[in-house]
Amino acid sequence: MNPTSISGTAAMQAMTLRSRLNIRIAETRARAGALLEQGAAFMHLEADALQATGSDPSSGDETQPALREEHVDVVVIGAGQNGLSVGYHLARKGVKFVILEGRERVGDIWRSRWDSLRLFTPARFDGLVGMPFPAARYSFPTKDEMADYLEAYARRFALPVRTGVKVDEVTRSGERYVVTSGRTRYIAKHVVAAASSYQKPKIPDFAASFDPSIRQLHSVAYKNPEQLKAGGVLLVGASNSGAEIAMDVARTHQVWLSGRHPGHIPVAYNGYFAMRLVLPVVLRIVFHRLLTVDTPMGRRAKPEQLSHGLPLIRVKPQDLDAAGVRRVARVAGARDGKPLLDDGQLLDVANIIWCTGFRAGLDWIKLPIFDGTGRVKQYRGAVEGEPGLYVCGLHFQQSTSSTMIHGAARDAGYVADKIGERMRAAAG
Repeated sequence: MNPTSISGTAAMQAMTLRSRLNIRIAETRARAGALLEQGAAFMHLEADALQATGSDPSSGDETQPALREEHVDVVVIGAGQNGLSVGYHLARKGVKFVILEGRERVGDIWRSRWDSLRLFTPARFDGLVGMPFPAARYSFPTKDEMADYLEAYARRFALPVRTGVKVDEVTRSGERYVVTSGRTRYIAKHVVAAASSYQKPKIPDFAASFDPSIRQLHSVAYKNPEQLKAGGVLLVGASNSGAEIAMDVARTHQVWLSGRHPGHIPVAYNGYFAMRLVLPVVLRIVFHRLLTVDTPMGRRAKPEQLSHGLPLIRVKPQDLDAAGVRRVARVAGARDGKPLLDDGQLLDVANIIWCTGFRAGLDWIKLPIFDGTGRVKQYRGAVEGEPGLYVCGLHFQQSTSSTMIHGAARDAGYVADKIGERMRAAAG
């Protein structure tokens, strides 16, 4: 065979192959281009649709979870001695309820107080209804023992406490109340705000005018003298907390105690006579039965106690003197960055501890229940103008003993009875 013809044939075959290959490449490119154009168009349309619905394809699903609703007969807010006492009574009535507690453990409100704190009432007066305090009758429990007791109380009576649940607000919807906590709403015809009167520390505005080098604490933040700077300490507020903390701090610092003397029980608090006669009479008769909202004596005493607190029960003026605590006039303001007293004296101190009490801190109740002073309008815990809404643990809610542990059971029982009456009337 002619080599030339062979090479020509091969060349023609190669040209034909290249031509077919070029066609296939062209078709592939054309098809790919069409697919890319269709994909781009689809992405454009999808983006428009997502934009119209307010979604971002690159951000993932950020849709808020739906509100969860739970319907109960009663919501009790707060798992301190007041809330647990209300729960005890409600449980015995067969009522469906929950107790919401913002802290992580029952009793944490007590665990957070200053290290040396002991109750100023003996253990015989420190138990809640149905469970005596597990200590010697005439001993004075520590704050941690009280905290553990409350936790044991809730466990013993299987009270439905939900810890770590902070209430954001309480509102009304028709005949029911709505208690909102995060994405959960509790719907109930009855709500008991049992968070006590001690929610927001009260500090005067002029505190901001003191020299920044002065360390300032409210009593709720005080733990022990190690928190304080070297130098003098001014305690502002001379009621029980101020006097107790003054005695604690006086071990390591020079202390000035400012404020009006609230009076005191003129016997040794831990003596035989006081333990078996004086304290029972003062706590169970005077504070619990005579000084109430239903007696002329109690109604006269209430404004004074709301303003100045209780008389000193454990610490006596002679105890303060023996510890080297200096009593001074009321703090009136600031001058040159230092505390100015009513008598014109300026104190040069390194620390100030405010024992000036608390505001109720119930502004999360979004209802018209407060009077001109910011206090809840109520009678023995039943809120005026809001059927089904109750408070428990307010100072002088019914009597002087209302903020004491032994007074919680009676106030809670009254509130629970009112709830039971309303539920029976509704069932009709």
